Amino acid sequence: MKFFIDTANLNEIREAQSLGILDGVTTNPSLMAKEGITGLDNILKHYVDICTIVEGDVSAEVNATDFDGMVREGEQLADLHPQIVVKLPMTKDGVRACQYFADKGIKTNVTLVFSAGQALLAAKAGATYVSPFVGRLDDISTDGLNLIQEIREIYDNYGFETEILAASVRHTMHVVNCAKIGADVMTGPLSAILGLLKHPLTDIGLAQFIADYQKGNS
Repeated sequence: MKFFIDTANLNEIREAQSLGILDGVTTNPSLMAKEGITGLDNILKHYVDICTIVEGDVSAEVNATDFDGMVREGEQLADLHPQIVVKLPMTKDGVRACQYFADKGIKTNVTLVFSAGQALLAAKAGATYVSPFVGRLDDISTDGLNLIQEIREIYDNYGFETEILAASVRHTMHVVNCAKIGADVMTGPLSAILGLLKHPLTDIGLAQFIADYQKGNS
């Protein structure tokens, strides 16, 4: 399972990278705004800055909602750096743009996916990644993990190469459960990744080891 971090904060990306387990980054306009990054030139530069920190794919989202606009913005983003993946919305024009970029060998991430049917269309259009939003479905009392299972079954049935990128991951158990049901990638906050480190028995055991060592070597 690949681990992506969902942020535009360079310090968080560096911290995740320092663990040696980070495979990529996803961002969006909301995350950029959260870090106070505004203006096209600053946003484009920030994407390049992210690419210099990590070795894997970096999803960069288009703002346009029409096909021509998505193509124009997507090509601009793809030209920034070889690691850039063009992030497209799950709409009719988004699917068209996905096919356009797939034909050109440009990686894509189809986002805002909330149904198995949408994920099927994205795979048919040649998406590199499809991003079902686990947490947002949970927010409306719908089982986000069930959607991951449905997509996994469909993709396995037909050998689609599109990777399931579990997005809107909120906490550590989302990560674990997505891994159990076969998501190819998860993207979430740094806290969800660091949470995997924690267990009270680990803390208790380490404290005991240190105490025993000090008794014998003081």
